[in-house]
Amino acid sequence: MERIGVVGCGLMGSGIAEIAARSGSDVTVIERNAEALNAGRDRIEKSLSRAVSSGKLPEDEATLARSNLHFSEDFAKLANVQLVIEAVAEDEKTKVEVFKTLDAVVQDSNAILATNTSSIPIIKLAMATRRPEQVIGMHFFNPVPVLKLVEVISSLLTSAETTERVHEFASGPLKKRVITSPDRAGFVVNALLIPYLLSAVRMLESGFASADDIDTGMVVGCAHPLGPLALTDLIGLDTTLAVAESLYEEFKEPHMAPPPLLSRMTQAGLLGRKSGQGFYSYKK
Repeated sequence: MERIGVVGCGLMGSGIAEIAARSGSDVTVIERNAEALNAGRDRIEKSLSRAVSSGKLPEDEATLARSNLHFSEDFAKLANVQLVIEAVAEDEKTKVEVFKTLDAVVQDSNAILATNTSSIPIIKLAMATRRPEQVIGMHFFNPVPVLKLVEVISSLLTSAETTERVHEFASGPLKKRVITSPDRAGFVVNALLIPYLLSAVRMLESGFASADDIDTGMVVGCAHPLGPLALTDLIGLDTTLAVAESLYEEFKEPHMAPPPLLSRMTQAGLLGRKSGQGFYSYKK
């Protein structure tokens, strides 16, 4: 996996691009416009600089990572990649269009097309291509350079060779701990996590407890690093809503249905840390 593509350079895509570049791969990052591309480039640079200043990354390795990164708005730059990881917004229609484009532009007949989706069934994206056996899920966790887990999700049509190659790349050069999941909404982690977060939103919405008391209870009482509402702010309320909707669509379980408060806050643009306001304020 010497030539990697990453589509999308937001919070997740920038982290994926960074760790791939740090592993020694040549990484081409694609974004929809120059503004998004520059924001992603700045995000990666700040992350690398923090890693160097904290002593977690030698300066020469950061310099090498920078030299391995290339940025473009042109999908054609992905023609010769061996693996491309899609990390655009958690919207099925958007992701399907990306996979149609990737199928047309990626020329290597052995190239793997991976998605970082949190919940969308892999088979829906695979069937947008002419190579469903080479489509797979690689679900990273935020912040990508810090959290060691990757979920690898094979669809009913993903080949054993594709799964093996992705597993080896994630656990080898990327130095991640890999778990595997069948192709069902939410996979392993979000199928457990999202209903827990929704329960916290419902508790707040009902007036049963304050946001601070809910989060303090889980941090101090259960030794969680973040309370559920603070974690929802970190993930993004829009992303949490999208995953919840995907889970509910597939399983129709009441505890997976998004609470009205989550929907209304998302509609209002109160998305958490990335917007500066969610269940807590992050405005300076």
